[in-house]
Order: sequence, then structure tokens, then C-alpha cells
Amino acid sequence: MYAQLAHFQDQIKMAKVIITIKIMPSSPDANLDRIEQKAIQEIKDFVGSTEIKRELEPIAFGLKALKIIFVMDENLGSTEELENNISRIEDVNSVEIVDVRRAIG
Repeated sequence: MYAQLAHFQDQIKMAKVIITIKIMPSSPDANLDRIEQKAIQEIKDFVGSTEIKRELEPIAFGLKALKIIFVMDENLGSTEELENNISRIEDVNSVEIVDVRRAIG
């Protein structure tokens, strides 16, 4: 019975997930281009993916959040390590996963 279960688990394919991460800079004067470059490199190192999209979200008083959308394999598990790495980038105030969606197909 255990051999059958092990064989079945080998056939299970993990899905892809689409993650949106929101990065808040420490001030409106922070260099968002530099933060973006470093954050995208951290994402590429973590997920090995080049499927990445970015957008800026106006917050208030000239402050803009950087939102990065990327695809990763579900079997990589938690993004906590990635979030911690991005939060260490100079001029980053906070990092938050704001959306996770399972890709179908």
C-alpha cells in the first residue's frame, strides 16, 4: 500500500502561483529604481523565474509603493525568506505579500 502511495505522490504535479508583493519605501525620496532592481534580483534568485511584472501604486504626498508580480512553483513553499531579504534592501520600509493566486492550466 505504501508503495502505491509513493508512486501516486510522484505523479502529483504542484501548481504555479502568482504572487504580488508590495514594497513600501522609507520616504518619497527613496530611489525606487534601485530598490526595484535589487528586489527583482532577490526574486530571481529565490524563484528562478523571469516572469516578472512591476507597477507603481501612488500612496500619498508623493510616496509610491512598488508592486512586483511574479510566478513561482507552489512547491517552493513560504515566501518568508524572500520577504526578509527584500526588507533588508536600503530604503525599504516594509514588504508585504498582498495577493496569492493559483494558476490553472
